[in-house]
Amino acid sequence: MTLFGIPIEFFLFGCTLLGVAIFHHRNFEVALVGLCAILTYKLLGQHFDLVTHVGHEWHLLVNLAGLLLGFAILAKQFEDSRVPDWLPKWLPDTWVGGTVLLGLVALVSMFLDNIAAAMIGGVIAKRVYKQRVGVSYLAAIVAASNAGGAGSVIGDTTTTMMWIAGVPALCVAKAFIASAVAVLFSGVIAGRVQHRIHPIRKDPPEHLHIDHGRLGIVLMIIVGAVAANLLLDFPAVGVWAAILLGARFRPTPWSELGKAWKGSLFLLSLVMSASLMPVETLPAASWQTAFVLGWISAVFDNIPLTALALFQNGYDWGVLAYTVGYGGSMIWFGSSAGVALTNSFPEAKDTLRWLREGWHDMAAYAGGFAVMLLLGGWHPFQILR
Repeated sequence: MTLFGIPIEFFLFGCTLLGVAIFHHRNFEVALVGLCAILTYKLLGQHFDLVTHVGHEWHLLVNLAGLLLGFAILAKQFEDSRVPDWLPKWLPDTWVGGTVLLGLVALVSMFLDNIAAAMIGGVIAKRVYKQRVGVSYLAAIVAASNAGGAGSVIGDTTTTMMWIAGVPALCVAKAFIASAVAVLFSGVIAGRVQHRIHPIRKDPPEHLHIDHGRLGIVLMIIVGAVAANLLLDFPAVGVWAAILLGARFRPTPWSELGKAWKGSLFLLSLVMSASLMPVETLPAASWQTAFVLGWISAVFDNIPLTALALFQNGYDWGVLAYTVGYGGSMIWFGSSAGVALTNSFPEAKDTLRWLREGWHDMAAYAGGFAVMLLLGGWHPFQILR
């Protein structure tokens, strides 16, 4: 059934997203009600096989849940290792320090899942800015974590999908041109704004002792995630194997799961809702289409968008990697990194505030795209099947 030529499911999904934006203090409940409404419509109004659909999506949903919850524990272990208290010694005292920190987040995200990179960046920011981290800077952390993974075939789920489908790693690496521009632009603005809110704490506490055991657990989780991603296409397995092994050496902060479960279910509800949309084709592959897909990925899960693009074929995959990877930064629930970070900073779940204070993410997206297209052009690559 359609309304004005548009399937009803899109109206239900649009109302859900609007509700999340307006009722940010009840975003979990809104997302859950929206999912139930869409499922009810699909089950009553169409020939829809829910069991088969869940069978197709379970891998993504379980993996995403495992990463969100597992990296919440990683962030706490990293915080308790006292490394974030030690870092101000090496960061510049001016606003440049905040920009450098965002660059480090992007660098880490090239080799690590963007969720973990954002969580680690958030923990460091919380310590070096003495809990006073502005929404503008939080938006920049999410942007940096997404930008870093956009050009690496092991840095983001979407780029890994391209790699597995036959896209050469060098084609994807073209996204680093845009990512570098975006991180620099957003980083300078966010660093200056954050410095006005609270400057970096200049000196670490006296008699600071690094807990090397907890730091070792953090490294184990990171290695486990990368290894399981490459070998099993299931990084959550490696994350949880490392967490359980680490429990033999240091107490595990299980209480973090209680703080993260609602935010995790919120994102899973939106991802499930997005997977129910009747999107079967995309417009013809072009740089204009790729640019628009970046804006769409701010509200629509980028994994099914990437899957549709791979099926359609004929994109410049470096350009697409940047747009669908970075685009989710423009709204806090547009990427899993944003949802994970805002679990620790709930004030950032105000969508209008995110847009108002994190406007630089949108400007950086457009600027990075323009520079990449100017320097690298549009060179479609046909995947051989």
